[in-house]
Amino acid sequence: MQSSVKIFAGRNSTYLGEKIAGAFGKKLGKLTINQFSDGEFQPVFNESIRGDYVFLVQSTFAPADNLLELLMMIDAARRASAGYITAVIPYYGYARQDRKDKPRVSIASKLVANLLAKSGANRIITMDLHAPQIQGFFDIPVDHMDSSAIFIPYIENLNMENLIFAAPDVGSTNRVREVAKYFEVDMVICDKQRKRANEVAAMTVIGDVTGKHVVLIDDICDTAGTLSKAATILKEKGALSVRAFCTHPVLSGKAYENIANSELEELVVCDTIPIDKEKAGDKIKQLSTADLFAVAIRNAFENKSISSLFIHSNLNK
Repeated sequence: MQSSVKIFAGRNSTYLGEKIAGAFGKKLGKLTINQFSDGEFQPVFNESIRGDYVFLVQSTFAPADNLLELLMMIDAARRASAGYITAVIPYYGYARQDRKDKPRVSIASKLVANLLAKSGANRIITMDLHAPQIQGFFDIPVDHMDSSAIFIPYIENLNMENLIFAAPDVGSTNRVREVAKYFEVDMVICDKQRKRANEVAAMTVIGDVTGKHVVLIDDICDTAGTLSKAATILKEKGALSVRAFCTHPVLSGKAYENIANSELEELVVCDTIPIDKEKAGDKIKQLSTADLFAVAIRNAFENKSISSLFIHSNLNK
């Protein structure tokens, strides 16, 4: 009996799982999450997955139930004799805790990697890890997708002259440099200093943006404090316009308010995390990752390379 591909999704990623399954050419698999009165839950596969290639779609954004739900889905699939289990994690939560930057703290991204492997996952497909070296925390294969495959066509369609790219902090430099190299234009760096988490104390622009249309690129937009401050400073330095492209719209706290009141022309994000469309207004645009993940799933199943998806997508060529 030949193994088949079956795609399932957790409760808070069903919206994306349905789009990925549709782009792949399948319907989303039948999965029920039973909920007990005390809040405890139990994933149940409502169809046989014995010997199948099972892909479980679930972003692990807050609350932590999303992570636990994914771990239990993996465990249930393993106990149901799935042939090969791939966790498709569009947004890998806890990735910002990737090192011991102060005494007596957890390296949570490593802990999560251990939990995923121990629960029974054979492979991970994710997108724009906050720190690429997190791939090395795993002892199982990791396919690390690149959102530039989605953002680059959008930027090309803007047909902007005098384009320049900006890294909102030093940590984003490598990511931004790759995109700037693709467009054969320069880049600048916004060097920020923090008093505490989610609060920028000071920021300096390294480079000249006078008379330029600036595109900020980052992996996460949390409170939008960094992006808002960067947009203000870039406009003060002579930028004609400022746009931001962020893969994961965490958008916590006063993020929607900060974006609405900022100098940003627009904030373009991916659908790795759902957004509040009413609060988003016209300034926040969300692009789909479904086609990209569907191709990655197909290539993983067929043992084909996915390297062509890393820098620029060939989906529309």
